[in-house]
Amino acid sequence: MRTVAEHLSACLDIAQAAAPLDVVLPDAVGCVLAEDIVAGIDLPALDLAGLDGYAVRCADLEGASAERPVSLDVVDAVRAGDVRPTRLVPGTAVLIDSGAPLPAGADAVVAWTQTDRGTSRVQVLTRPATGDNVRRRGEDVRAGTTVLPQGSRVSARQVALLAGVGRQRVKVHPVPRVVIVSIGDELIEPGTARESGDVYDANGHALASAVTDAGGQAFRVAAVPDELRALTETIEDQLVRADVVITTGGLSVGQGDTVKDVLAPLGSVRFDAVAMVPGRQLGVGTVDGTPIFCLPGDPVGAQIAFETFVRPVLRQIAGWASLHRTSLPAQVGEGWHSPSGRREFVPVHLTGSPAKGYRAQPTCEPGTYRLLGLARANAIAVVPEETTTVVAGDRLHCLLLDS
Repeated sequence: MRTVAEHLSACLDIAQAAAPLDVVLPDAVGCVLAEDIVAGIDLPALDLAGLDGYAVRCADLEGASAERPVSLDVVDAVRAGDVRPTRLVPGTAVLIDSGAPLPAGADAVVAWTQTDRGTSRVQVLTRPATGDNVRRRGEDVRAGTTVLPQGSRVSARQVALLAGVGRQRVKVHPVPRVVIVSIGDELIEPGTARESGDVYDANGHALASAVTDAGGQAFRVAAVPDELRALTETIEDQLVRADVVITTGGLSVGQGDTVKDVLAPLGSVRFDAVAMVPGRQLGVGTVDGTPIFCLPGDPVGAQIAFETFVRPVLRQIAGWASLHRTSLPAQVGEGWHSPSGRREFVPVHLTGSPAKGYRAQPTCEPGTYRLLGLARANAIAVVPEETTTVVAGDRLHCLLLDS
């Protein structure tokens, strides 16, 4: 029997970070950077107006107030994107748009609301301080600065920065393409008429969602019967588009479970009893060089096995430095007996705060593994192999599912 640590190590050993690809920005969204991004320009590249108003010299507005406004001639107007060289001479103002280049000689921008909004001559009702409402060159980013380190995930915020410093393409680790195959004669699609003995395919849909949540691209295959030829053809067909294959079900030792028989001639896949509860029988290996993970048919066991073993692998392929869920210690609200020599994973609802500490309440009776309890959980409490009795008030490490 393998320990959880041994099986996790075997899973991580068969899959390394995907080779970097050079892609355009839209294709980088959701991926992890495979390079440091160094700004080639200052951002902003020029001194810019921070709002609509008038570019002025502070020295020209000494003593200006609502009671004693100062009048200035408006000699020009500058719009955003204007490339004309513009200079402000003493005693004048320039009408300016937010984001427009600041004229040479100007050292502040007065907002519209602090003037009479004149177009040829303006009365200014306040004396600004030097630099008021001005975005200085390089105040956001200086050329030569590493703005995004390798390992950063690219989302809309990062795209804005990349585009802002002029990057059209970046090197990223592509997201893994993951094929999910649910196996079982009894499985039918949700929404179809159910007959006696039929079971809705919860695993296929749940694992596809879990893959997406982990940053992968999921491809769910319609449930495959426990039939040697059908399963063989399905797996062989799916290898064309898969970076990873996940099967669920078909791991029992009883008649009609065909996963082991199918995979034995196709690749090197090892099946072991893993010292964990739930999800004891698991498989891991490769088929034509593609990693394959065989999970149990029980939906709760499949989800726990995915979180424990497959999710870290997908993050490793995608180039993440951090592979595992965030965990924190929490006091359990009730006690239970845990199986000796096996690591137990218990769905819990976590409450509390860093200041007051956290409490974990099982969402179903420990030792029973129900979909309703898993759906109500926001964390998984982990009971070590050597612990056989959990007492109310004990502290257990809990994996945060919604972080």
